[in-house]
Amino acid sequence: MSQAFRALFGPKDRDRPLLVGVVHLLPLPGAPRHRPAAEGRGGMNAVIEHALADASSLQAGGARAIIVENFGDEPFHADRVPPVTTAAMARAVAELRREARVPLGVNVLRSDAEAALGIAAACDADFIRVNVHTGAMVTDQGLIQGRAAGTVRLRRALGSAALIFADILVKHASPLAPLELEQAAEDTYLRGAADALLVTGSGTGKPASLEDAARVRAALPSAPLLVASGVTLETAAAWFAACDGAVVGTWVKREGDVSNPVDAERVKQLVAAARG
Repeated sequence: MSQAFRALFGPKDRDRPLLVGVVHLLPLPGAPRHRPAAEGRGGMNAVIEHALADASSLQAGGARAIIVENFGDEPFHADRVPPVTTAAMARAVAELRREARVPLGVNVLRSDAEAALGIAAACDADFIRVNVHTGAMVTDQGLIQGRAAGTVRLRRALGSAALIFADILVKHASPLAPLELEQAAEDTYLRGAADALLVTGSGTGKPASLEDAARVRAALPSAPLLVASGVTLETAAAWFAACDGAVVGTWVKREGDVSNPVDAERVKQLVAAARG
């Protein structure tokens, strides 16, 4: 599992920190806040224009990978999105794939691994993120159960090489039953066959725990590990020292506001801080 991650991103390199920048898609067709084309500067063309601009800023700032999320679609479906969401995301990812010079990932919120794998296979994406890959989590969408067995088998059936980035005890959620962090990590990586593990804080933009990262690293020394929430300019050096990389969506936005466009200068600052 770790071999595939290293093959895609190479060994950990302090001079080239693995910053995975997030492209938050505007609300897609079918979502409550979607703005139809008939309203002017709306529709999928506006979604794609916004996504391409953010991807360009991430690459200009030095991000080494990009992941695309249907972030504007809240409230999210739990673990199965409607076909229109999959179709809209596939169109956006296909456009980004043509422009991206770095590995490209897909996260279908809240936790639709099947749709993410389908999009990845259709658009030649390099990895997917699965919020709940193993176990069962009580979330604001209700109970979400991991489907690792189905996910890894579907990947094989599709002939996809997309890596599976899986959260451990994901943000905005609590385990259905008491579960130690180390056990959750081992279940996700060893029994769930994930390719990389993600640690997060309690919510979007909220800091994760360096102690949690250290516990996961001690339990699984060879597992690729990324932090996936709350990284800032002040904490970047510590996080990139503790982990193999970071998924950053909030701090790289203008003024650190998740609703703003990506700011290439903030991306550059974060990459520089990550070098220590």
